[in-house]
Amino acid sequence: MSGTLQAIRGMNDILPPETPRWQWLEERLCELASAYGYQEIRLPIVEQTALFERSIGTATDIVEKEMYTFTDRNGDSLTLRPEGTAGCVRAALQHGLLHNQSQRLWYRGPMFRHERPQKGRYRQFHQFGVEVFGLAGPDIDAELILMSARLWRTLELEEVVRLELNTLGSPEARAAYRDVLVEYFQRHYEQLDEDSRRRLSRNPLRILDSKNPAMAGLIEGAPSFSDYLDEASREHFEGLRRLLDAAGVEYKVNPRLVRGLDYYGKTVFEWITDRLGAQGTVCAGGRYDGLVEQFGGRPTPAVGYAIGLERLIGLLEDGQHACPASPQVYLIAVGDAAQAQALVLAERLRDALPGLRLLLHCGGGSFKSQFRRADRSGAELALILGEEEVAERCAGIKHLRREAGQERIGWDALPGRLRELLALD
Repeated sequence: MSGTLQAIRGMNDILPPETPRWQWLEERLCELASAYGYQEIRLPIVEQTALFERSIGTATDIVEKEMYTFTDRNGDSLTLRPEGTAGCVRAALQHGLLHNQSQRLWYRGPMFRHERPQKGRYRQFHQFGVEVFGLAGPDIDAELILMSARLWRTLELEEVVRLELNTLGSPEARAAYRDVLVEYFQRHYEQLDEDSRRRLSRNPLRILDSKNPAMAGLIEGAPSFSDYLDEASREHFEGLRRLLDAAGVEYKVNPRLVRGLDYYGKTVFEWITDRLGAQGTVCAGGRYDGLVEQFGGRPTPAVGYAIGLERLIGLLEDGQHACPASPQVYLIAVGDAAQAQALVLAERLRDALPGLRLLLHCGGGSFKSQFRRADRSGAELALILGEEEVAERCAGIKHLRREAGQERIGWDALPGRLRELLALD
């Protein structure tokens, strides 16, 4: 192989200057899930291909064009997970999590789809997902929406996202609507683009989700699903709307909102922004009451949502919302005896001050060169250890970000002085 090795197109490195914001966001998501009583589940990245073909649907873009599928050495067809719900249902069934009990679960991690890479859409991307099993009422749908709304407030993004709702009804209602929709689009076949013609016989509801502006008028004139909606789904949707109204959540009912996965029914929702160009959906979810039974389990109501973390990161302003990345203390050691003692002193300080961000200089070098590195590190304080300090069992403290006199502190008193200077708990 010649040339410099490169990352696979659409699978991006997240470099040290970027990771503090990811860490901060992931902490907020963990706190959010915990605040609502949800438990984390960690799922494999690779699953049997049949899992996604059965759940997502063979007529979807994901299964037809986007999955990373390969045959392993045993001859089994395996796929890098393109989404998290199917694996979560599989795990819940396999380990008996749904037997006479409800579950509120969450997960996070990478997903994989072979799409054309663009801002907000990558071939390896990351999601935070929430799945609830065993609860049938609109109250749990409302909780998930309120949960996501709380996240926007935490991230100070409530002004840049908006909520859209719809209901996809029962399988029977969708089947009746599907026939009407196919008949309508067949009459206007010449106006359909290539994707819509392909979907017409296999997944016609997805035509309503077309982003092609040339199709907008045709889609607007399509029959409305509300004329075919079953009464139970209508009552469920009205109940959800009443709960959201009572909680003061603003939303828009979008009768053209569908999801790209076959397993959805009844409630569907999306949080959308105008700040990410074409990739405006930040969070999407809904009900999939038939999926557990489809996998061989007992009929089990289920609902969930997923958030695209790259898109969420794209909404956070530069320099905003980040875990501290710089060390608080940079330990300089000059001379063989000082270098040996510095390792011991650094460990003692970390023991005495949990959470202290201390960077120990390694690799030798002059006092002047080490000081330059300390300054570039962003640390607030430099600890100085030389042959004289080792002999006297003390360390020098120099402020790097403000004018203040240099101090000499004994090793035993050093943890207390650092706690004071850095305002550590």
